[in-house]
Amino acid sequence: MGTTDCRQRMPAVMLLDHVRSMFNVGAFFRTADAVGLERLLLCGITAHPPQEGIAKTALGAEQSVPWDYHVDSAVALRMFKARGYQLAAIETGDRAVDLFDWLPRWPVCVVFGNEVDGLAPDLVASCDVHVRLPMHGVKNSLNVATAGGVVAYELLRKWRQYA
Repeated sequence: MGTTDCRQRMPAVMLLDHVRSMFNVGAFFRTADAVGLERLLLCGITAHPPQEGIAKTALGAEQSVPWDYHVDSAVALRMFKARGYQLAAIETGDRAVDLFDWLPRWPVCVVFGNEVDGLAPDLVASCDVHVRLPMHGVKNSLNVATAGGVVAYELLRKWRQYA
């Protein structure tokens, strides 16, 4: 489990389900530190500190961002739902709302999936809301860590208006 500090944190956690790349995990740590995220939840095959690949991109943020490891993402989601968190799957789909139109219900747990396969259907189904990033190019997705940065800063913008 990661260390904590006494600064006020945004009431948002990000769950990474089966994220393959340690560099992506490190980038999530770096972004989580930058926006003051409450916690990262690392699940399934997602690597967790200490790992050289994570440290290479986290640049020390793995020491300042609270994190937990869970073997099973579904169990972690149930725990946070029981604590009153809105569960938000970052996925494309017919039911998904645009990130910029979404009004999160605080506290929130944002769920990201595997770089190739995305989120498993059972995890998507367990979420309260599905959120998509607007895509105007030929590709219909971003690198998971890049998507995490976009979502994190949109959450920070909305939290600053809410708080």
